[in-house]
Amino acid sequence: MDLVGLLNIIIILLVFIIFGLGATYLILMLKDKKQKENSGKEDVKKTQGSTVGRFKDNLSTASIHDFMEFDEIKDNMIIRKNREQYVMVIQCQGVNYDLLSEDEKIAVEEGFVQFLNTLRFPIQLYVQTRSLNLRDIVDDYKIRVKNMEEEIEALKLKHKEAEMRGNEDLAKKIAYQIKRKENVFEYGADISDYVGRMSLNKNVLQQKTYIIVSYFASEFGSVSTYSREEIDSICFSELFTRTQSVIRSLAAAEVGGKILDSEGLAELLYIAYNRDDSELMQLGKALDAQYDALYSTSKDVLIKKQEKLEEELNEKSVELATESIIKADKIRKEKLQAEEERQRIIEEKALELIEQYKDQMDKDLYEETKNVVKGKKQKEDKTEENEDEKTTRTRKTTKAKQPTESETVKRGRKKLNTEKIAQ
Repeated sequence: MDLVGLLNIIIILLVFIIFGLGATYLILMLKDKKQKENSGKEDVKKTQGSTVGRFKDNLSTASIHDFMEFDEIKDNMIIRKNREQYVMVIQCQGVNYDLLSEDEKIAVEEGFVQFLNTLRFPIQLYVQTRSLNLRDIVDDYKIRVKNMEEEIEALKLKHKEAEMRGNEDLAKKIAYQIKRKENVFEYGADISDYVGRMSLNKNVLQQKTYIIVSYFASEFGSVSTYSREEIDSICFSELFTRTQSVIRSLAAAEVGGKILDSEGLAELLYIAYNRDDSELMQLGKALDAQYDALYSTSKDVLIKKQEKLEEELNEKSVELATESIIKADKIRKEKLQAEEERQRIIEEKALELIEQYKDQMDKDLYEETKNVVKGKKQKEDKTEENEDEKTTRTRKTTKAKQPTESETVKRGRKKLNTEKIAQ
């Protein structure tokens, strides 16, 4: 056998080996795929048949209420156990105990002991750590900054109008106000940006302390004869009395307190049941987005267009009013200047005529005529008339208030005394 034959045999063997390896690889891949599919089906069956807590198979509304262990939130109360237990929550605002002096610490401790001694019903203390919600503060700052910007724009329009009228004093005052408000505007914008950046930091945490006060419907006897609304009303009045006594007792320890409303209770329970998601989606934002509503409503398109047109009309009307005021003031000034110029020309021509007939008039008549033309005579006559009116008024007042003989004698004595003192 030659060398070529051996090489052919070896090549054929290699081809058969490669085909065999490929076939085994495909068989193994198919087996692995089938095993994965079977394991997935078994997992689905296990999850369908498994139990999570007290839930079995599909979740229903009743099972969710059973897990959350309260029926509803109503009238600032948490109603539990088929209206057997009613709960109110007091949010406490304490003092910084470490910064107090020794006497103040002793007073706080004595107040807390007094609070514990006055308790006649069980309470629970609950501390909740949550991320600081700065959304409301940021929104408030943004609204204030926007209002400040609108005020600055209005002042700029007034400043421009004052400059066009030539009122320099008013323009300086308005410029000073604009500068002062712009400084406040920049400061407010910086604060709003800083607080907005702080709100994005999830490490900004705060602790809130709550006192939980409970009341059971069975405490006032049999409830079978009362309706649901009557039971709620009686439990509310009893709970409110208890919470108010707790708040008054806490005041002795310099701790403030307030009763949480229904929205505050919902937020408290929402954070308690959703610690991770509460940082991403806050309850206030969810309520603002109306996730609890059956459908969302918004303004009609025609109403939006009408509001937009009204805004444009208001802006244009303001612009037209300012332009018309400026133009009217300019026309009035031009008319006054034209009238003054006309009066001046008339006076000049009259004086020229008087100069022409100077030789035919006496010197006094000439001077008096020139004064009349220049308007001095009229002014002098007016001043004389005003002086005459003043003198007549003073005479009337003196006649109305004539001094008696005793008053004249007293005045004379005072005058003599003053003259003696002066000498």
